[in-house]
Amino acid sequence: MQGSLFLDTKTLAWPSRGHTQTSSHHLRRLTPPNSTIKFRQPQPISAVATSPPPSLTRQKTHSMPPEKVEIFKSLEGWASEHVLPFLKPVDQCWQPSAFLPDPALPKGEFLDRVQELRDRTNGLPDEYFVVLVGDMITEDALPTYQSMINGLDGVRDETGASSSPWARWTRAWTAEENRHGDLLRTFLYLSGRVDMLMIEKTVQYLIGAGMEPGTENNPYLGFVYTSFQERATFISHGNTARLAKDGGDPVLARMCGTIASDERRHEMAYSKIVEKLLEVDPTGAMVAIADMMRKKITMPAHLMYDGEDPKLFEHFAAVAQRLGVYTADDYADILEFLIGRWRLEKLEGLTAEGARAQEFVCGLAPRIRRLQERADERARKMGPHAVKFSWIFNKEVVL
Repeated sequence: MQGSLFLDTKTLAWPSRGHTQTSSHHLRRLTPPNSTIKFRQPQPISAVATSPPPSLTRQKTHSMPPEKVEIFKSLEGWASEHVLPFLKPVDQCWQPSAFLPDPALPKGEFLDRVQELRDRTNGLPDEYFVVLVGDMITEDALPTYQSMINGLDGVRDETGASSSPWARWTRAWTAEENRHGDLLRTFLYLSGRVDMLMIEKTVQYLIGAGMEPGTENNPYLGFVYTSFQERATFISHGNTARLAKDGGDPVLARMCGTIASDERRHEMAYSKIVEKLLEVDPTGAMVAIADMMRKKITMPAHLMYDGEDPKLFEHFAAVAQRLGVYTADDYADILEFLIGRWRLEKLEGLTAEGARAQEFVCGLAPRIRRLQERADERARKMGPHAVKFSWIFNKEVVL
């Protein structure tokens, strides 16, 4: 789920399939048809939403005043009543196997189902798989995200199995999110369209690198970040669903749409927490929102690396922007959505610092769009260029 920095192109041609797949009676070699899929009009790229932090040495920790820990302690009853219901019981949750060929089938029938899965992907160009892989890798780095949330003062899981509603939320949220990477990874493995070795290396590099979202062990900042990020992933997976449907793969479309539905539900929970913080501590919450927006919301996979391309995240994000999966316009749209969701323009009872933060945040989206227009013009002057992606056997994709 991501934004990007790059350029506009007008068509999505099908590059040659450089990887030869093993043939068998049941798994014949696939040949790409002439794709007629129409993608949303490509958008030029802005650096607004996607650049990695300028320096990881800026890291600041435990910025929340100790006395505010008591706010989160006092909200435990409220969290049990208003946050935990956004989780689903396990027996009501979908599982990845529901979307995939059943390995318990007789061998021939199972292989036929795999072939059908591969055939359905024929209408999807390599650019689409770059974005789907990037989304899968982002989902697969879940241990990093749980670690980040468990580092937030006042809401961390102190024992690993705490009965605190904050800890119960984090564990169950992680468990629900864990299905996303499992499903996408297995689908990609069966598709034969991607280099799983390079994908696996990228996941390992990313989890080892971690992330630096600028949340400072501060739950005010952390819940602003997760509210924004969950909406970004809702948009990203929703758009990969749309493109899969347009490309002739209704099963993949249903997979991505189901993941998007989870992200939307999680976004609602995190947004509700920030809404409550704005009620009990309006200035503290408003200042936190402004703080995160000044830093810019950094995508969780911004330290992505495959061992070959040091600008891998930028390149992945550029393809996502060009296909309309996640764009700089989406970044501004999310900000405007949250301003409305939290009724920030009408927020009262602020100190002078809070009022300044309110003015900054409520006037930020138009500024972002103006900066975007300037970046778009620079991008158009640069012209398109191609980059090789190890995830798709080093085939080139135009940015």
